[in-house]
Amino acid sequence: MKLWGPLFFLLSVVSGVLSAESSRNKFEKYHSLSRSAPVDLNSASYEELVSAPRDYYAAVILTALDARFGCLMCREFDSEWDLISRSWNRGPKPDGVNVIFGTLDFDQGKTVFQKLMLQTAPVILMFPPTVGPFAKVDGDPLRFEFTGPISADQLYSWISRHLPEGPKPPLVRPINYMRIVSVITVLMGVVSLFTVLSPYVLPIVQNRNLWAAISLIAILLFTSGQMFNHIRRVPYVVGDGRGGISYFANGFQNQFGMETQIVAAIYAVLSFATIALALKVPRMEDVKGQQLAVLIWTTVLFGTYSFLLSVFRAKNAGYPFFLPPF
Repeated sequence: MKLWGPLFFLLSVVSGVLSAESSRNKFEKYHSLSRSAPVDLNSASYEELVSAPRDYYAAVILTALDARFGCLMCREFDSEWDLISRSWNRGPKPDGVNVIFGTLDFDQGKTVFQKLMLQTAPVILMFPPTVGPFAKVDGDPLRFEFTGPISADQLYSWISRHLPEGPKPPLVRPINYMRIVSVITVLMGVVSLFTVLSPYVLPIVQNRNLWAAISLIAILLFTSGQMFNHIRRVPYVVGDGRGGISYFANGFQNQFGMETQIVAAIYAVLSFATIALALKVPRMEDVKGQQLAVLIWTTVLFGTYSFLLSVFRAKNAGYPFFLPPF
């Protein structure tokens, strides 16, 4: 009976050594396969990778990459998963923290999908160590389910939070040389096009009358209430209750879409009449023609402004100002 105690102790030591050796062999086996990309798994290799004992972390994505499954998110995130694996394997890692990244596609792991009762993909399972300094008591995997498109940075942050404290390899995206070449080509094309067209374009761009017209149109749009219409989504016109149409809304805090256009047209006529009287008429050499132009533009200015005041009175009967003939 006295021999049972030492015998049990010897057996436990031998069992621990064998378990540690088995775990180390598994890590070396799968680590050699994942130096540049995640390990492609099937049902058998998945069970072997995640089975206890293990002295490493195992991060596995269960996905469905074939087009017949219609998993667009699976295909979009596949390159991001490769990026996470490459960044970890090529970067400096904390001492004693070992991670194996694997990919289990539905075609190769139907048994595992059925066992886990998975109805959606992709899903990330992260298995903690069961032996060693970072071992977890239960060893149950952590699960990350996709609720929408995510980036490698987001998932890498989630994985890093569940690893032991210490510096982690940075997530390094490869340089996209095609994008750089494309940008340089487009810039060179733009510069060349500008060089060729500049003798024709610059005179137009530098034309004061053009910028004055653009500024005037913008002023007319904003002063007439176009922004109010877009924000409030006002009706274009409404019925007046007698079979007709009301173009102007009662009250200064209300307006219709067509009312805005009418007011903008009134402001435009007033502006052009003022510009004509200030700039065009004084340059006329014919005296009689100049007098006639003054009379015409003054009449237009007076009549249009009279109509504008009548619009104000129509919107609010208490408005005190008016001019004939309206």
